[in-house]
Amino acid sequence: MKKDTHNFIQSYQGLGAFGMDRETDEQTIMFYLQKFSEDTFMQTLVPRLSDAELEKIYHCIHEFLKQHISEDEYHELFLKDR
Repeated sequence: MKKDTHNFIQSYQGLGAFGMDRETDEQTIMFYLQKFSEDTFMQTLVPRLSDAELEKIYHCIHEFLKQHISEDEYHELFLKDR
């Protein structure tokens, strides 16, 4: 059974613009992250990244998780191991 979803991107009809208002910014980030994490795109991009760029992405995501997600949410929503 699939645990991960990318449903937002399938029905999003809004702008792909940033800086207009908070709602559009949030939707744009969701759009970009779902497009960014698509398997075929990742298979193309990741091998082209330097070691420093890989580390930068990892640390950025890790810091956001530590700052905004509880440990329970991390396991339930992110890792989906509970």
